[in-house]
Amino acid sequence: MEPVADKATAYFYGRLFAENPHLRGMFPPAMDVQRDRLFSALTRIVWSLDSPDSMASYLGQLGRDHRKYGVVAEHYTAVGNALLATIRRFAGEVWSSEIEAAWVAAYGVAANLMIEAADADAGVSPAWWLAEVVDHEVRRPDIAVITLRPTQRLPYTAGQYVNVQTARWPRVWRTFSIANAPRPDNTIRLHVRSVPGGWVSTSLVRHTRIGDTLMLGPPMGTMAPPERGDRDILCVAGGTGLAPIKAVIEHVIDSGQRPNIHLLYGARTAAELYDLPDLIRMESSFPWLRVLPVVSDQPSYDGMRGRLPEVTRRFHSWAEHEVYVCGPPAMVNETVRRLQADGVPLSRIHRDVAHGER
Repeated sequence: MEPVADKATAYFYGRLFAENPHLRGMFPPAMDVQRDRLFSALTRIVWSLDSPDSMASYLGQLGRDHRKYGVVAEHYTAVGNALLATIRRFAGEVWSSEIEAAWVAAYGVAANLMIEAADADAGVSPAWWLAEVVDHEVRRPDIAVITLRPTQRLPYTAGQYVNVQTARWPRVWRTFSIANAPRPDNTIRLHVRSVPGGWVSTSLVRHTRIGDTLMLGPPMGTMAPPERGDRDILCVAGGTGLAPIKAVIEHVIDSGQRPNIHLLYGARTAAELYDLPDLIRMESSFPWLRVLPVVSDQPSYDGMRGRLPEVTRRFHSWAEHEVYVCGPPAMVNETVRRLQADGVPLSRIHRDVAHGER
């Protein structure tokens, strides 16, 4: 189905809403991002069938996250019927009773895992959190650092991200990484880049003010900070991919560990290194942290120049390090590939793409 993903997802939602008109109000006005998310989730589920633990963890998280949309158990039946009809229509000649039975069984397992996780979560956690904007600092015309105070405790681990909804765009949720380790005052900080056509990111950067209220979904993501150990750490952050990396570094500092940490922090120009002053303050108070700004597209820059994946190879081997990588997908993929080629085991490479609208 992958070659016709756009047509298939459009057919799926058309079928779902035709048979269940009352469900349309649960979805955003524009469905383009929603279609991408659907196919991405289906692809991940199919490819992880051989890794039950990984799939169960992912689907459990997905089920808990869907509580914020108002999804309940009976909605899964409607979605399953529309999904099966869509696959039957677009699978072509390969469709058979055996394939249909496999999809029915797989969807049943996936739906049950999501429903069970949502039910278990309902007794201990809200479906979403309200959060007040307590600080809004525009670092560049397209980047803001926003501090939020949730009205209830928001339990999360460094490296995770949250879905955010603004009053300006009801039912439109976008993901942003939390840029700090958990704090006693329960505040969280987001690094937001406004992208062209980005409804939520543009609203957060240009139209959000101190005192405004946002909605947050449950924290998600598995780029967890290191457990106590002897390994030194390499962090590679591109653009606003710095956010979860910074949270992981804060966690290490707060935990009392003393590993050597190298942070390669990259952008196209020096002006886009929006958080460099704060990183330098962190470096001055934690002698084991070394911050290395990297600029790729500014020949006049007198510091380290180049693309982040290439710059990682200018140093000694990272093979014995714990590695954290976050930024644009192409940068993350290439960095991981090069580090693997240089001897870093994939099990010690923790990766994520920069959250927010892309």
